[in-house]
Amino acid sequence: MLSLEEVSLSYQSRRQSFDHGSHHVLERVSLEIHEGETLGIIGRNGVGKTTMLRLMAGILAPTSGRVRQHPGKTSALLTIGLGFRPDLSGRDNAMLAAMLQGATARQARGYLEEIKAFSELGDSFEERVKTYSAGMLARLGFTTALMTHVDILLVDEVLSVGDAQFREKAQKAMIERITGDQTVVFVSHMEGQVRDICNRAICIEAGRIVADGAPQAVLKTYRELR
Repeated sequence: MLSLEEVSLSYQSRRQSFDHGSHHVLERVSLEIHEGETLGIIGRNGVGKTTMLRLMAGILAPTSGRVRQHPGKTSALLTIGLGFRPDLSGRDNAMLAAMLQGATARQARGYLEEIKAFSELGDSFEERVKTYSAGMLARLGFTTALMTHVDILLVDEVLSVGDAQFREKAQKAMIERITGDQTVVFVSHMEGQVRDICNRAICIEAGRIVADGAPQAVLKTYRELR
């Protein structure tokens, strides 16, 4: 359904010594994600987890290698506030986000009341999102992606944000989607989420995949790196 083939991403950096250098974020990463799979990506801060999701979503282009998504498949990257327009209301942003994920205007309008109810934003749904907290942005982003229908859902830390009650609700909704053969790739620092939700996990360290397989085994590798 989605694959990374020898993917590397680097950028030029200027060090304090004024020498030019190349910083490698990901190095020759290969990964195949299958339909209906729930893949957890875990690793320490700054090792390339979010970068990998953005490559999968097509937001970033690799320096070398190739990202391939099967023809006709749609994906959505769910991260806090990505793509939201701060001067528009939660309602208007939800409408735009749903349409960007492939919904028609009529379909998007039909999702709005469900999005408002599930996100529990209340009257804030009509307020501009620049007034939102990180938790409110996470609620809006998660719910918009959940209510619309894409083949591959890419989730960046959103299940780790917000109050405990909403996190539990969001995790339950995610499990229901997974049961319905939704393909999910998500980044989390919460080992319990990776263990409970995923049927496969990878651990990234220094821009490379150092473990790939059953969540319990991959989490053991992650703990040894910390």
